[in-house]
Amino acid sequence: MSSTPAATTTPSAPPATLSLAPITPENVDAALALRVRPDQEHLVAPVVKSLAEAYAYGETAWPRLILEDGRPVGFVMAFFDIVFHPDRPGDRPRSGLWRLLVDAGQQRGGYGRFAVEQVCAEIRRRGGTRATVTYHPGPDGPAEFYARLGFRPTGELSGDQAVAEREL
Repeated sequence: MSSTPAATTTPSAPPATLSLAPITPENVDAALALRVRPDQEHLVAPVVKSLAEAYAYGETAWPRLILEDGRPVGFVMAFFDIVFHPDRPGDRPRSGLWRLLVDAGQQRGGYGRFAVEQVCAEIRRRGGTRATVTYHPGPDGPAEFYARLGFRPTGELSGDQAVAEREL
């Protein structure tokens, strides 16, 4: 009687757990160590500038680490209820994505999409119905990324940044 070897199965790796975490004394150094690729440095401010702005803007800013299974892979910062043009009558408060930085070695892993969706969920949780993003326009900028996530250009500029919005 011949026997066939039993099929062996290799357990597959469990799916990654993605989460956002507040910046704390325990993880601030990990946040500060995150860097984009050198060719992207003109597109997004470093985390240190974002954290200084978060400090200066208090409750308006919402800085978070992007974690995969507890390991920092990026940084995102949202803003809530900012009026872009206070000198213009009727300019409404906006909430949205202020910064998004995925570490150079971690890009194209879905972390940016995850972070944007989490920011949109937080805006909805706070009663918002629209998310705003500003970004560096041009062929090397993230316009296509944001378009794939449902953001549509408004035709406005905020400083030298293009403005796009998404209904929630």
